[in-house]
Amino acid sequence: MADEPLVLGIETSCDETGVGIVRGHTLLADAVASSVDEHARYGGVVPEVASRAHLEAMVPTIQRALKQAGVSARDLDGIAVTAGPGLAGALLVGVSAAKAYAYALGKPLYGVNHLASHICVDQLEHGALPEPTMALLVSGGHSSLLLAPDITSDVRPLGATIDDAAGEAFDKVARVLGLGFPGGPVIDRYARDGDPAAIAFPRGLSGGRDPLYDFSFSGLKTAVARWVEARRRDGQDVPVADVAASFQEAVVDVLTRKAVRACRDNGVDHLMIGGGVAANSRLRALAEQRCTDAGIRLRVPRPGLCTDNGAMVAALGAEMVARGRAASTLDLPADSSLPVTDVSVPGYAQHPAPVPVGTDDGHGHGNGSSHGSAHGHDHDHVHEVSKDNLYG
Repeated sequence: MADEPLVLGIETSCDETGVGIVRGHTLLADAVASSVDEHARYGGVVPEVASRAHLEAMVPTIQRALKQAGVSARDLDGIAVTAGPGLAGALLVGVSAAKAYAYALGKPLYGVNHLASHICVDQLEHGALPEPTMALLVSGGHSSLLLAPDITSDVRPLGATIDDAAGEAFDKVARVLGLGFPGGPVIDRYARDGDPAAIAFPRGLSGGRDPLYDFSFSGLKTAVARWVEARRRDGQDVPVADVAASFQEAVVDVLTRKAVRACRDNGVDHLMIGGGVAANSRLRALAEQRCTDAGIRLRVPRPGLCTDNGAMVAALGAEMVARGRAASTLDLPADSSLPVTDVSVPGYAQHPAPVPVGTDDGHGHGNGSSHGSAHGHDHDHVHEVSKDNLYG
């Protein structure tokens, strides 16, 4: 509906420049510029390469999103951006760009949490989230069980990875098997032709005295590497499909068991799964099976919304606007270790409302030149933003 908040979201926490535009719970645009190919030869994400790629892709990706949505930047009700957690340099590019657009357009700025955004994106697929929501977030950097009584202000961590996240383990096992980077999609593909019961790989933190909701995949990764090394040392072929399937089964078995238990223990009758690993076909299938058996409703966004994207940030930003949450100030920091309990980031101090470029500031002065002196530190990171290309 036209009276629902129209918000642009910017996501730069890792190696993808994502820009999404959302009106309420309706997705209008989801533009992504990925630098994954530039990192593939290194076998992982290189922070400096990622930051430079974000800088080069930012303005074209925003313009593409505006065109796809069929709106002008002047029509926006707010600008949302991932303030953390993530790679510090990558986050800084997105936060700096969001500040520049918010200031120049005279729009409120919302710095939001990456993990909370992964939960909120499901609203674009399945409508308003129940409250409280139980969420299992699984990605290259995080494996977390979260309870969210209010997605805009109250997200509570129940469990998290104590070492390697699930997505990181996928990448490392794929490297051991010589399958390339990123590991998640290729492991999933090979596993379809393998036997998940062929090799009895360990299930981390599954003992009676282990933490109920925490995860550990470092030992599993090591067990796979040693098994493969032993086969090669003995001159035997490595059954790649069986290794992939058995490893994958060990990961999703633990994830789904703990998620279903968390729902039962906390009296929540639904489970939302998000993050890049949520695109894994076996995780989806096993979660569906176990949730059905337990009488739990499963909500999983389509694969394109599970990976990092600007739509998820815009979704949370739109919810912030709709619920009247306070906007961030223009000294909003980028926080690489932002805790999930900080759903939004207010900034360090209160600033007066921004004035759009070319308008009077109420004191007889336009703001075209004063922005450079008052907030010149933002310009160090966003070189391409100008009056001509801001408005799309």
